[in-house]
Amino acid sequence: MADWLPYALDYIPRWLDYQQRQSGVPGIAIAVARNGKVVLDAAIGQADIKSGTALNERHRFRVASHSKSFTAAGIMLLRERGKLALDDAVGRYVAGLHKQVAQASLQQLLSHGAGLVRDGWDGEQWQHRRPFLKAGELQADLARAPILPADQRFKYSNHGYGLLGMVIEAVADESYAGWIAREVIAAGGLTQTLPDMPAKKAKLGFPLASGHSGRWPLGKRVPLPGDACTHAMAPATGFVSTASDLARFFAQLAPDAKHSLLSPASRRAMLRRLWVNPNSGFENYYGLGINSGAVRGQAGEWQWFGHGGSFPGYISQSAVLPAQGLSISVLTNAGDGPAGLWLDGAVQIMQAYARHGAPTRRVKDWAARWCSLYGVGDWLPMGNRILIATPAFGNPMLEATQIEVTARDKGRVALSGGFGNHGETVQRIRDGRGRVASLRNGGMMLHPEARILREVKKKFGR
Repeated sequence: MADWLPYALDYIPRWLDYQQRQSGVPGIAIAVARNGKVVLDAAIGQADIKSGTALNERHRFRVASHSKSFTAAGIMLLRERGKLALDDAVGRYVAGLHKQVAQASLQQLLSHGAGLVRDGWDGEQWQHRRPFLKAGELQADLARAPILPADQRFKYSNHGYGLLGMVIEAVADESYAGWIAREVIAAGGLTQTLPDMPAKKAKLGFPLASGHSGRWPLGKRVPLPGDACTHAMAPATGFVSTASDLARFFAQLAPDAKHSLLSPASRRAMLRRLWVNPNSGFENYYGLGINSGAVRGQAGEWQWFGHGGSFPGYISQSAVLPAQGLSISVLTNAGDGPAGLWLDGAVQIMQAYARHGAPTRRVKDWAARWCSLYGVGDWLPMGNRILIATPAFGNPMLEATQIEVTARDKGRVALSGGFGNHGETVQRIRDGRGRVASLRNGGMMLHPEARILREVKKKFGR
């Protein structure tokens, strides 16, 4: 393990704890795997705000479109076994389709290049207004013409992945759920993942984190049921999993992964960038059931691939950093949980530590959280300096001030923005027992969070 990684993994949950309190998102689960082995598995907040149940690492989440990566892996596995080819027309395996839909290739469906409708002509399942489509209903939708000609542009389609599930059933001659559970989930060594919730309401054999609405429109979050069976749409959105299982699964899709259910050739094919996402605020691409892009931070540009998911009451995001040998999964149980933003923030923390390195002995004991009326700063020793992270930011390392230690309890602001305290002195202040009790940064006194809380309550809390 890189010498800096344990320090990054120590700070990431503390930053997310602050973000959870600030945002009011009920719960956050995060896992990080290094070369396929989980090195961080943490849960923050609540599984359900009504019961007050604390979230733990074994709670499962609806991970929605992460399902597509599992389905794509299943198609690639059947391809390796000589059961199908990516340029096969889907009509070869599924009857009753519109002529143009039937002509779409499996690769076009996998890459969202077939021009199909996104959620059909009645997508109210996403609003808790109707059940998810069963096979007959999905086929009825696919008997209608596609929205666009094939290969015109990237056009995301849950229906396309529902159709791929039908292909798997036709080729394997068994249910999608049964085949994918055995050949992909179990074969990948995953023990906390299901392809869907059970169709019949029964007592679950595992803890499920409740979904929650966003604060809009009620001004508060309310629990949303997360136990809907997605039926024929399971290949697109049905999966139920944990952060640790997802981190381990996506790690296996890296081309250089030592252990994988797929060949390196299949993994490379899945990651190949076939489409750029048009009209997007940031550059990202899509391959075969895989999204990809880059994170730019203090250590330069780190390439990533993975997938996200959005289900009523849940938002999730997973990414692999192949050059660094890291995979990350962030799950939230709120419809406005910014899982993608938090995953990016976790990578920014890693980038800062990767650039500056593990802290030296001279600066290691300066680690602390210091507060004032202006907010909170996390003093993070890295290399031979301390970087001041702002835990309220989505990227806590944005414009981080750097402190140079000049003596046991003294330092100077070696680098800050023009509006900061560049060049000014820093002084740690100890109490009668010799413990660091407060800190002067330039002309301002900073204190621990508990002391600031008492002071604000006493002065302004009446």
